[in-house]
Amino acid sequence: MKKLIVKDNNGKDYIVNDPDRFRKHLYNFHTYNDKADLSVHEESGHYFTVTNKLLDEVNEFTRRIKKQ
Repeated sequence: MKKLIVKDNNGKDYIVNDPDRFRKHLYNFHTYNDKADLSVHEESGHYFTVTNKLLDEVNEFTRRIKKQ
């Protein structure tokens, strides 16, 4: 199984241990009408500005994993 790796605001790689939980949290707390609200999410000392690009990356990863 591949791992979801996203870049934080400092350009460092962060391995997401539970991509589905991560995705749900982003949608529950960092979107408005299912669009990124550009708020900042903190996880394990990494900071991420929630953009539509980040959401697309996470969505694509979770879709691929569910197909397997």
